[in-house]
Amino acid sequence: MYKFIKSDIPLYIQLYEQIKERIKDGTRKAGEKLPSIRTLANEYNLSKNTVQNAYNQLYAEGYIDSIAQKGYYVSEDLYQDLTKPIDEQNKNTSTKKYKYDFYPAKLSSDTFPIKAWNKVYNKVLKEDIDFGSYVNTQGLESLRIELKKYLRSSRGVNCSEDQIVLCSGFSDAMFIVSLLLKDFTSSIAIEGDIYRVAKKVFTQMSYDIKYLSMTKQGIDLNDLEKIKSKLIYLTPAHQYITGVTIPIANRIKILQWAQKTNSYIIEDDYDSELSYYNKPIPALQGINNNDRVIYFGTVSKSFSPALRVGYLILPKSLISKYKECFDYPFSGISIDIQKTLELFLKEEYFIKHIRKVRTLNRKKHNLMKESLKKELKDEMEIIREGSGLNILIKLNSNINKELLLKETQKVNIKIYNRKDDLYAMGFGGFKEDEIIQAIKEFAKVCKECKN
Repeated sequence: MYKFIKSDIPLYIQLYEQIKERIKDGTRKAGEKLPSIRTLANEYNLSKNTVQNAYNQLYAEGYIDSIAQKGYYVSEDLYQDLTKPIDEQNKNTSTKKYKYDFYPAKLSSDTFPIKAWNKVYNKVLKEDIDFGSYVNTQGLESLRIELKKYLRSSRGVNCSEDQIVLCSGFSDAMFIVSLLLKDFTSSIAIEGDIYRVAKKVFTQMSYDIKYLSMTKQGIDLNDLEKIKSKLIYLTPAHQYITGVTIPIANRIKILQWAQKTNSYIIEDDYDSELSYYNKPIPALQGINNNDRVIYFGTVSKSFSPALRVGYLILPKSLISKYKECFDYPFSGISIDIQKTLELFLKEEYFIKHIRKVRTLNRKKHNLMKESLKKELKDEMEIIREGSGLNILIKLNSNINKELLLKETQKVNIKIYNRKDDLYAMGFGGFKEDEIIQAIKEFAKVCKECKN
């Protein structure tokens, strides 16, 4: 039985937490089928959106898997970890509180403009909001109009409000795309190093995954001629993980390939607003008024990951297909959040916040960069910096990486190994006065772990 209380915690979070706990304590076994969305919604008098959002979050974190035409299952991959004794689990659980957590995509709690948000939110609540209505599947038209204006000025995105689809975060957006193109193609080509959720969603939707080789200028264009896939996933402004930006000449070649082969490009523009040395690079979507790019953006990296607000810009050629596939009234984002974000954009609070957070994170970025150079000197090399919420470094091979992981855990430091000797050192989650000491303690452990 699940229990729900009246509180500031959304119902989908309450449901998500309770299911997660049952998985972690072994009540829900690996491979066990979860109730369908309709069943759970009916049993607890919840909306289908509430259950779907809870399942989406569990899926994104890897607690459950989705099998097409069958439903949701507790992930088999969790079996070994979750069958350990409880006291051993607690040593490794992601809920552990670390003294210094270098999470590469986090904002510190003081970043969110709480006073301005509350002011706008209270203003919205005084309006005549029809809480008894179903929100447009694509999101409120008035919000999409404001978002269109903002994206045109900030990212060079060229679209109408009818092309915008609001979604509950990244996994929800990729699910929409995967379902939308299921009859068009059965495969997707992705960058060699990719955000794992993107790969997981398309794998769960039974797409054949192909890999594109990476160069210092992004994907290897020769691979485009070799692959048979008519759908590719790219992070052109800031390649995940390396931070490479695809130059304009190559962008045009990629668009020409898509036009010639009647293919689509998913452009994940996940943190392009956070650029510290130059203006953010315009989106691939806005080049030459093309109709081959499916654009994804989010407010998670610059505003708030907790709000779960993302958006797709669909090519005009896919609008009718989208409306055919999603012809039922729902929206993954609540009407009060949509209304507040609309006014936040309209009254220019959002653009003021972006300027502020860019300035704040530039200071944090520079502080971490100088601290890394000072404390680690020749023990590391900076591979990528200047944008986003982390600095990518390569530690020298004389540092024992397995020992480093163990020793940082012992002193309550959480680090994130990307591949080989690469580490993403997140600064966004720290307050300014924490960074210098965090790097000092990390560097101390590194020096103790030399071979």
